[in-house]
Amino acid sequence: MADDGRRGEDDERGPGAAYQMFVVMEDLLDKLKVLNYEEEVLAKHNMKTLSRHYFASSPYTPSNPGEQFYMFTIIASWLINAAGRPFEPPQEYDDPNATVSNILAHLRALGGQVDFPPAKLKSGSGEHVCFVLDRLVEETLKHKGFSWRRPVYPSEEQGEECVMEDDAELTLSKVEEEMTEDADELEEENVLDLEALKARSNQNEGSASKPEMILESQTDAAEWNLEVERVLPQLKVTIRTDNKDWRVHVDQMHQHQDGIKSSLKEAKGYLDKLHEDISKTLEKVTSREKYLNTQLEHLITEYRTAQSQLSQAKELYQHGSGGVTERTRTLAEISEELEKVKQEMEEKGSSMSDGAPVVRIRQSLTKLRQEIQQMDVRMGVVEHTLLQARLNQKNNMTRDMHATHTHSDTHTY
Repeated sequence: MADDGRRGEDDERGPGAAYQMFVVMEDLLDKLKVLNYEEEVLAKHNMKTLSRHYFASSPYTPSNPGEQFYMFTIIASWLINAAGRPFEPPQEYDDPNATVSNILAHLRALGGQVDFPPAKLKSGSGEHVCFVLDRLVEETLKHKGFSWRRPVYPSEEQGEECVMEDDAELTLSKVEEEMTEDADELEEENVLDLEALKARSNQNEGSASKPEMILESQTDAAEWNLEVERVLPQLKVTIRTDNKDWRVHVDQMHQHQDGIKSSLKEAKGYLDKLHEDISKTLEKVTSREKYLNTQLEHLITEYRTAQSQLSQAKELYQHGSGGVTERTRTLAEISEELEKVKQEMEEKGSSMSDGAPVVRIRQSLTKLRQEIQQMDVRMGVVEHTLLQARLNQKNNMTRDMHATHTHSDTHTY
């Protein structure tokens, strides 16, 4: 339950998600009362009873971070121990970071998922504190084997006076059934037995169907009056008042309608008077507004003229500022080029006044002379080698020619 209320972040949650922790805190307090935390925790540590929004942070709820964090650690340690895991209650001077880390470690061991930094619990209140305590108390209830039973709703007893909205929910069949039952009871109690009277009259007619003489009553008037007085209450039809009867509802509706009409007349008079006062006030305001408009028309014209001039001045300023920006950029480029020229001039001036280049030239000339001499020597060696090769080649050719000539003479002979 707390996990579902906590998972969605602010960009995905609805506007009522910010108040979810208040609901979680109320449920948490009920679960703590089930575990009898008042005697197990509060009485041992001499603490006051928690309010229903104690750990819920809000600008409208009082906050004491130190007290709330200590209360949170005490209740969390008690719940962890009650869930079957050994955990020593933290002391007042313990490191808050270590305490929070231990609580979260036990919560993970109990199967809770923690995807927020431990620093969220150091304030001692807020959504994450309510979530941790709710998860711990759920695990404790599971460990103790507690299960929630379905609520038993008490039967509603109808009083002497019923509200019209509640009685209006009766169905038509129920009303007809009640009317039929009431009518049967009234007939049984207050209506004479017509069948018996009819049978008696028929019997009398059969016995004296043809009277031969004028019938005269032999009944005493006093006895008749006494009998009438005795039977008179039974002849009256009395309807018992029942709050479920539709007639009572109709009477109540008529009474309320009359009251609404009388109240409407009085309220309508007040409203008409208020309407007249508001209309007069609006007319006065309208006339005063027209008068002010006529009186301040030249000022309004001057204001509009000044506003148009101001807009023109703003446009000119924007154009001018654009030109200034362009010229400032050009000036920066020219200044940069000037700095480069100055640097080159300084380098040339320093090189002209310095004798180091001349020394380097002399050293280079000396080195060139040495290299020329070496090249001359190498060229002489190469020429000498080439001359030797040519001489050797010439000697070889001469020797070959002599050898050939000698061989030819020998062959001739």
